[in-house]
Amino acid sequence: MTDPLAWLVVVGLGAMGLIVGSFLNVVIARVPAGASIVRPRSSCPACGAFIESRDNIPLVSWLLLRGRCRHCHAPISIRYPLVEMLTGVLWALMGLWSLGQPGTDISPLLPTLLVVVSAGVALVFIDLDCHRLPDSIVLPLWPVAVVGLIFAGVMSGEWPIGRALASAGLWVLVIGGIWLATGGRGMGFGDVKLAPVLGLILGWIGWGPAAVGLASAWFIGGGVALVLLIAGRARRRQAIPFGPFLVIGFILGVLAGTMLLDAYLSGTGLSAIGGA
Repeated sequence: MTDPLAWLVVVGLGAMGLIVGSFLNVVIARVPAGASIVRPRSSCPACGAFIESRDNIPLVSWLLLRGRCRHCHAPISIRYPLVEMLTGVLWALMGLWSLGQPGTDISPLLPTLLVVVSAGVALVFIDLDCHRLPDSIVLPLWPVAVVGLIFAGVMSGEWPIGRALASAGLWVLVIGGIWLATGGRGMGFGDVKLAPVLGLILGWIGWGPAAVGLASAWFIGGGVALVLLIAGRARRRQAIPFGPFLVIGFILGVLAGTMLLDAYLSGTGLSAIGGA
């Protein structure tokens, strides 16, 4: 990508992602507690002082304050700038992916992807903290995905509905099957509700993203669980949050799914068979 305007779009998306990440910190803190994400204003958890506007600039304020409250000097968790930075990077990456799609200046799927990865960031940290995926975040992703895919279809003229539905079915079959087989111990029902919407979007993009996304979630999740078991950080029957791995799988599926599946098929010689 050599177009300066394209790079400006990517940088702009990254900057907007930092701002969204700042809001996601509020979502992560308040949604599990059932509190409003609008009011009251954010405040220091140690002294209760409201955070001033000048101290609420994503990433920059934390660095200038050296990770401490302006009023009581209590440490401010590094998670806050990390969430902001992660969201900014993901917004920029989704912009890069969207600009690199053939036949269009920018993929009409971009708005949907930005919403889903932003919600995904919040879900990852909430699941790690609370071992649950709140319906207030997961369920709205369904209408977002449907409307977003309709918009993409209208703008592109392509309607891979069958593939998207088949992918969603595959994701819910695998994740739901594990949930049923383990009696809910292997993963929570929130994972079952999240999985098909991720599969639906990936399936719209292609079989590569759908397959790589699901496989990545499974293998990365299983690998992390095995490491935790070996290290004694988890017990055999202990539930490990699977939401983060679904989100990671989704992101990998979008960014590298087509490339990875093509490389796999090429290495096994199946691409020649498929093209015959």
